[in-house]
Amino acid sequence: MPPFEKTLVWFRRDLRSFDHAALHHALTQSKQVYCAFIFDTAILEGLPKADRRVEFIHASLLELAASLRALGSGLIVRHAGAETAIPELAAELGVTAVFTNHDYEPQAIARDARVARTLKAAGRSLHTFKDQVIFEQNEVLTQTEKPFSVFTPYKNAWLKKLHAESDAAVLHPYEIDAYSDHFAVLPESKQKIPSLAGLGFEKTNLSDLNIPTGMQGGQDLLADFAGRMQRYDQTRNYPAIKGPSYLSVHLRFGTVSIRTLVRRALDAMRTGTGGNGAAVWLSELIWRDFYFMILFQHPRVIGHAFKPDYDAIVWESGDHAQKMFQAWCDGKTGYPLVDAAMLQLNQTGYMHNRLRMVTASFLVKDLGIDWRWGEHYFAEKLNDFDLSANNGGWQWASSSGCDAQPYFRIFNPITQSEKFDPDGKFIRRYLPQLSKLSAKHIHAPWRMPAMELKMAGVEIGNNYPSPLVQHDAARIRTLQRYAVVKKVAEYTD
Repeated sequence: MPPFEKTLVWFRRDLRSFDHAALHHALTQSKQVYCAFIFDTAILEGLPKADRRVEFIHASLLELAASLRALGSGLIVRHAGAETAIPELAAELGVTAVFTNHDYEPQAIARDARVARTLKAAGRSLHTFKDQVIFEQNEVLTQTEKPFSVFTPYKNAWLKKLHAESDAAVLHPYEIDAYSDHFAVLPESKQKIPSLAGLGFEKTNLSDLNIPTGMQGGQDLLADFAGRMQRYDQTRNYPAIKGPSYLSVHLRFGTVSIRTLVRRALDAMRTGTGGNGAAVWLSELIWRDFYFMILFQHPRVIGHAFKPDYDAIVWESGDHAQKMFQAWCDGKTGYPLVDAAMLQLNQTGYMHNRLRMVTASFLVKDLGIDWRWGEHYFAEKLNDFDLSANNGGWQWASSSGCDAQPYFRIFNPITQSEKFDPDGKFIRRYLPQLSKLSAKHIHAPWRMPAMELKMAGVEIGNNYPSPLVQHDAARIRTLQRYAVVKKVAEYTD
């Protein structure tokens, strides 16, 4: 006999009805299982009214609710503070336990602890499970039982642990359909999903951008990427090429299963159909686990450098810094690849991974702006914003994080442009005023003679800005700025 009469599954960043840890455990341990999602006002109140992420969640929930109805139940959706709504809903439904999946962000951990206390006071319990990563928390440690701070040895230990698992048990999908008779029948009156407007949000350009939502959207993207995976190692760095999987937003909201993705990468490696690309893609998925682990082990990285010495750096400040930062946000730095990348972010909520590194390096090491400013801006704009990866990426670029690039390595925005967008195809897409420039000159248009610029329809300082800074001079200032953490270093570009 199942130990629980009735339970509630609390969906969060796991918006799927298949291979779902908490849902599986609830179904196998309960006679009746209810499902709920809370549009948490504590989170929503800080977001802009036109937020693609909220629209993505809303669309994905509609699909999830339909899937749960097909399984014989449905989805309860509330717009409230989750901290109080979940205990109240548990009481309303008469469940004895709430099941949900782990969240590794400090605020979420604190919220879940408060929910657990409230439930316990009412004679109920909260049960949480690993779902959004392969290995979590303390599962991958050094030989001295310490958390890793460098990726490559972590990756090697991660792979070793995976292969040591009995038939890779951590990759097995969690069965749902076989236990569908344990779903609680949900009256239509409890299945109403508030509209976007009812949540206080507006429609965005999400559909115009053809960003697929929900479980089906994730499956379609994975199927498309499967045919390109073998070339991923060659194509992933070129923003004008269809190289990435584009699954990051689906990983963020759990419309795909990380176990499915890792299995696909391993299968491609095992069968030889994945070329070199499958192994590189698997490394990216392991980076994701790595950053989740870092955030869990070192929550101080929120707002502080992983390497404490780097908090002594004095960044640019005052009106001049604010103006430079705003120019960076608006894609008006005068460096075409940086500007095109920022315009891609502003217009679509997506930025190519190579360009995330280039734009972050430019903000921190060319403009001398605190990396936390950029981290916050990306958090506002990215469809796939994930606290651990965003923080890890910014600390990597600023050299203040674990396993970060050396502080004296400073991306040159011109050579990065020449190397990764050689024909200027990506630049022309977002900066049409530069479309008539040759592939030779589009990366640094201010270097062209004024007459040639005019013939191409470009007026520096008018329809395209002058460079905010000169890279060579900015590099010298950066080395001086970082002297507080190391006095002497050999520069490598």
